[in-house]
Amino acid sequence: MTDASLVALSCAFIIGLGAIGACIGIAIMGGKYLEASARQPEIMEPLQTKMFLLAGLIDAAFLIGVGVAMLFAFANPFLG
Repeated sequence: MTDASLVALSCAFIIGLGAIGACIGIAIMGGKYLEASARQPEIMEPLQTKMFLLAGLIDAAFLIGVGVAMLFAFANPFLG
């Protein structure tokens, strides 16, 4: 395998594993939000605000991984 194919494979792993992690994290957080709001409906609004804030941070971490993968795909400093 050439260096370029290894870079493409590593970019795919970065994006794929980041997407899987973000999806699992948001799913767990959404499930816990539903459990908490079912137990105490009066605190649903503050929890919803915090849940959306955390969902944005989880997505931001995934998008940073996509940015790093695109950096290595298009402007790789390791390829000669």
